[in-house]
Amino acid sequence: MQRIEKIVKILEDKKAEDVEVLDMRDSEYFVSFVILATTLAQKHAISLLDELKTRLKAENESFLNVESSDEWSVLDLGDILIHLLSDDYRKIYDIESFLKELKK
Repeated sequence: MQRIEKIVKILEDKKAEDVEVLDMRDSEYFVSFVILATTLAQKHAISLLDELKTRLKAENESFLNVESSDEWSVLDLGDILIHLLSDDYRKIYDIESFLKELKK
């Protein structure tokens, strides 16, 4: 959980909004944790992405994949997925509801 707390702190320090951690360990989802955060604008999303890469690589985290667009970025750390979404995309895709349904 220390890794999760570090990621959440990085996001909150850089002013990401509505940071939510979903524990998926008791489901059949392909990662143990999903972290969602809302970005304020495209530049903010880029800043968050850069900060996560810089600070987590310094902690010897490995990034298996990073996919990024103007509205949505996904960082794959193997057992943790981090989604950085614009407010509009977060509402449209409602990943939280989908993942919470999987846990039932």
